[in-house]
Amino acid sequence: MSKQYNPDMPSTGYNEADLVALKSSNITPALAGTRQCRFDSAEDASVFFARELDYIKAKSYDKVYPEFTALNHFPISHDVPEGAETATYYSYEKTGFAEIISNYATDLPRADVKGEPTTAYIKSIGTSYGYSVQEMRASRMAGKSLDTRKADSARYASDRKVNEIAFAGDTKNNLMGMLSTNNNVPLYTLATVDSDKTAWKDKTAAQILDDINGMFAYQAKITQDVERADTLALPPAAYLDISTRQIPNTGFTVKKFLMDNAPYLKEIISAPELSASNKATNPYGKDVALLYTNSAEKFTLEIPMPYYQYPLQVRNLEVVVPCEERVAGIMMYYPLSALIAAGI
Repeated sequence: MSKQYNPDMPSTGYNEADLVALKSSNITPALAGTRQCRFDSAEDASVFFARELDYIKAKSYDKVYPEFTALNHFPISHDVPEGAETATYYSYEKTGFAEIISNYATDLPRADVKGEPTTAYIKSIGTSYGYSVQEMRASRMAGKSLDTRKADSARYASDRKVNEIAFAGDTKNNLMGMLSTNNNVPLYTLATVDSDKTAWKDKTAAQILDDINGMFAYQAKITQDVERADTLALPPAAYLDISTRQIPNTGFTVKKFLMDNAPYLKEIISAPELSASNKATNPYGKDVALLYTNSAEKFTLEIPMPYYQYPLQVRNLEVVVPCEERVAGIMMYYPLSALIAAGI
């Protein structure tokens, strides 16, 4: 569906549907009739701008926005068919135990997995960009390519919406996110200082470590040591705090101490989506710490149809490129593999 952008050979091909649309429009004959555009024919103009669009589309497909945490740090799946309207999956909780048995035992302990079916709804995200005949004329006369920022802006808008859904979900459209209140991810109660304060800015380095160790201990307790989260996501302010806050008499920052000593922790990341001020992604209204296992076995951000740019459409004096992406939100297979602490 997407093709790699080659900056050294940006315009060696074109989408046949784009070419057909341009050839059947009244735009390329008008451009070919403009002497300063230096086209030999409408066919020549159609091929030129079809290649321009191919260049722009390929470049925007390859665009990666590091500020979208979910798209860079959550496991992403495309397993659900893009034409599906819903998808049913099971949320599991491992149960049971094993014991040493006698040679003739008949009452073997039972280990099992409890599964609850959940229906995920799949919705389309739409955006578009376009170029007027004057923009096409001006770019040709100036000897410059069409402005790629329009395509980049469309891709950015689509990615931003997917990222918002990955964190906060969308209750109106029945889409679940990592911080949705109905996803069965447990909440951890932070210790208080000075009667009622839980924020890390009000705590010592030792107290912050107690909170983080408490999160790991709580997860171990409620899962009987089955779940061992490996990623801790924090709002930027909290991430900066633990990255610079020294533990007295150790020479370690809180972050360095955790990375060196927490047995299962592989990564601590800064996630702007977890800040209290980011209302589009954080429904708690407080700074949130998110502890999770970064594995597709535990949860996925399901995107049945990755970002796709359709062949152009001619509308009056402009060409428009419609764009679509289909998303099902977060599918949480093992809710107890994650943990939320609000109020850090």
